[in-house]
Amino acid sequence: MTQGTTMNFSTYQESYDTDGFVVIRGFLPPDELGRLKDNLDRYIRDVVPKLADGDAFYEDKARPETLKQMNRIQQDLFFAEYLRHPLWVKVAESLLGEPVLVHGAEWFNKPPNTQHATPPHQDNYYFCLTPPKVLTMWLALDAVDEENGCLRYVKGSHLRGLRPHHRTRTLGFSQGIADYGEADREQETLVPALPGDVLIHHGNTIHRAEANRSTTRHRRSFGMVFQAVSCIRDEAAFQRYTESSKAQHQELGLKT
Repeated sequence: MTQGTTMNFSTYQESYDTDGFVVIRGFLPPDELGRLKDNLDRYIRDVVPKLADGDAFYEDKARPETLKQMNRIQQDLFFAEYLRHPLWVKVAESLLGEPVLVHGAEWFNKPPNTQHATPPHQDNYYFCLTPPKVLTMWLALDAVDEENGCLRYVKGSHLRGLRPHHRTRTLGFSQGIADYGEADREQETLVPALPGDVLIHHGNTIHRAEANRSTTRHRRSFGMVFQAVSCIRDEAAFQRYTESSKAQHQELGLKT
């Protein structure tokens, strides 16, 4: 039994409902975290070199050490089974208040001296779900702070609906909030984290991250998205998003 299975996740409900995000420190104990990281390392070593452009993104594809994002890693047997991990499912169901479906698993990295920030965005602009009962669980694999690009949340922004987004040139984050300004930045909360901490945010919560200014440290994380079974996808909106994402990939020279 992991440490997390004994937690009462209902204690985090008020913060999640009010702020649009919550942090659970020590969510994965060292042995669980080590098993996950070992399998991510295996996947990067054995599987990533064979993946299509759309499943693995690099800062510079000629330099494998600049790998920045892996999508749909549940194609691997370990991660297909990990999607059903009871600890992750339990906290998602507790916060959403009903049974959940999992979208899949992703891995993110900001290599040292990353040139690109993560644009401000709301995940549900990508998911197009109504009601917006969807959350992202973002697990820190490295120590994360302001220097190497910790997440920045705008508290309470999930209560004000979706903002207008437009296409970006940031690979892996094709849409960013079009009118994000100084007033938004003044409301940001920076969230440092240690390996094993999990940050959980509502699908409508605005968040972003700066570039990694460290010359030596990566900023790696593992994420899963859970939606309540009552959610319905707006197919027309989702089609518009996917077409925009494909157009961005083509502009950047990817074969997807």
